[in-house]
Amino acid sequence: MNSRFRGSTFITLLLLAAVMFLTYNLLSRSGEPNVVPISRIAAEVQAERVERIVVNGNRLEVRLKTGQQLRSIKEATATVAEQLKWLGVSEEQLAKVQIEVAEAPDWTALLSTGGTFLMMILFLVALFFFLRQFQGANNQALSFGKSRARLYTSDKPAVTFDDVAGVDEAKEELREIVEFLKEPQKFIQVGARIPKGVLLVGAPGTGKTLLAKAVAGEAGVPFFSMSGSEFVEMFVGVGASRVRDLFDQAKRHSPCIVFLDEIDAVGRHRGAGLGGSHDEREQTLNQILVEMDGFDTDTNVIVMAATNRPDILDPALLRPGRFDRRIVLDRPDVRGREAILRVHTRGKPLADDVDLTFLAKATPGFVGADLANVVNEAAILAARRNKKVIGMAEFKEAIERVLAGPERKSRIISEEERRIIAYHEAGHALVAHYLPKCDPVQKISIIARGMAAGYTLSLPEEDRTVISKSKFEDQLAFALGGRAAEELVFGEVTTGAANDLEQVTELARAMVTRYGMSEKLGPMTFGQKEELVFLGKEIGEQRDYSEAVAQQIDEEVRRIIHTAYQRARKVLEEHREQLDAVAQRLLEVETIEAEEFLAILEGRPLPERKQEEPKSPPPEPKKAEKPSPARRRALEMPPKPAPVQ
Repeated sequence: MNSRFRGSTFITLLLLAAVMFLTYNLLSRSGEPNVVPISRIAAEVQAERVERIVVNGNRLEVRLKTGQQLRSIKEATATVAEQLKWLGVSEEQLAKVQIEVAEAPDWTALLSTGGTFLMMILFLVALFFFLRQFQGANNQALSFGKSRARLYTSDKPAVTFDDVAGVDEAKEELREIVEFLKEPQKFIQVGARIPKGVLLVGAPGTGKTLLAKAVAGEAGVPFFSMSGSEFVEMFVGVGASRVRDLFDQAKRHSPCIVFLDEIDAVGRHRGAGLGGSHDEREQTLNQILVEMDGFDTDTNVIVMAATNRPDILDPALLRPGRFDRRIVLDRPDVRGREAILRVHTRGKPLADDVDLTFLAKATPGFVGADLANVVNEAAILAARRNKKVIGMAEFKEAIERVLAGPERKSRIISEEERRIIAYHEAGHALVAHYLPKCDPVQKISIIARGMAAGYTLSLPEEDRTVISKSKFEDQLAFALGGRAAEELVFGEVTTGAANDLEQVTELARAMVTRYGMSEKLGPMTFGQKEELVFLGKEIGEQRDYSEAVAQQIDEEVRRIIHTAYQRARKVLEEHREQLDAVAQRLLEVETIEAEEFLAILEGRPLPERKQEEPKSPPPEPKKAEKPSPARRRALEMPPKPAPVQ
């Protein structure tokens, strides 16, 4: 950096000198005061008014007898006497004038030559720096094999285990890693060997990278971070060279942690994939295997890696001696989510009505990244509403924004569509309330959010790891409640249940082919999934059953869905008055909370509604045209968290 600074300073000074030199050159070439033609000098000599002429190169300095100074320029090919004689000055007149010749350097020629020389110098300097830049580019091209790992040292603000919540078991597993980094001799003396590699496995957003940083922060050692995709380049052998350089740096900073994020980018099973193997990736993987297996017991370098697809990793990478410890980071439960919310709300001004326990129960299936997003959205909403603290209303709104997107109150909906949406969502809510295995209804709204024209929010009272057949059957009826309400009230169905039907069909087929919940087909699974190795997406299903069994599967799926639909319709027929009441209330207020919903069903007086927070007014809506059936939008339910299997 100092050499670069000195080089730039030298260039600046050189350019400044050139500008000053050229400026002086131009000024010196400009017209001078009292410069007269030589014919004027000849006339003055003929009038005998000239006392002395000083010749300085081609310049003439003339002094008159009156004391006045004149300047003129003669031709370079003749003397001043010759030119004066050409202009009519006689020998007698010229003899009366004192002529002196001053031998001085020719500044004009010097300036002209100096300018040319200076331009050559500037050209050579520019060529020199161009060659240096070209040489640096060559060095950079040859430095592809250098590691691009980012180093985090202990002098930066450290992330500790206190900043990680919801993964208590994983933290306990990693505490001995921290203890080994702090006191390695304690383990070496008794012959113990700390795991050389720790593989963090979990869904996206569960905190794998954060947990690795916490280990480095707790141990107070350098932390090298690099993504698996950064090893792979166009040239074969670059990845292996970067692996060698990375581990060389790690050994020099020992004890330390090397963290490889998304290791499945280079750690996939060798020889697998479309089109055979990949030489560059396999060489990189081979070098990683060699480096990890070549550590000595006193190296004190621990390799941590993260992936959400451990099933595609090479077996040699997972064997004992390399990544011999696997730590699973699962989605947090209610207590874990509450702890995560406490971490992310630390230092933020919260209102007195904020209940983190309720928020944890209202966010099933959320991971740490989702909860951090909820807290951030709530803070943004509070700031937009000019509040000094974050209230419970902002948190509830933030959860709905994360689940279904922001509200779209400005969207134009005709009264006919509003009525269809209201009965559709009321049908969902009533079926969910009267079927015993459905989750309690928390909110019903006919305000568009994201791609949904309305939604019914039902949240589980507790986390579940297994789901029963009766639970699935009630869930199917709940999803079909909107379509059943449309057919019951209007005598026809709309496209509003398109998303519901997709979910119902997928779940019913999974009950038959994956969970063995069909009495006719028995406890069996049917079909094997095929996935794109490099994309990780399902491209089809290998059928390991006959056409006759396939027909039975279709019949069972149809029977399960038809039974659920009839159950939903029966519930709505038995509670038609409540259906009309809920739909009418939705048309009036657009949103119904759980307490108000229960009061409508039980016939109790409605609770007082809290005053809504002031929001920016929506744009003035235009006059709506009468919609045609082709323009009616699909009413979609918000996506629900996938059940833990």
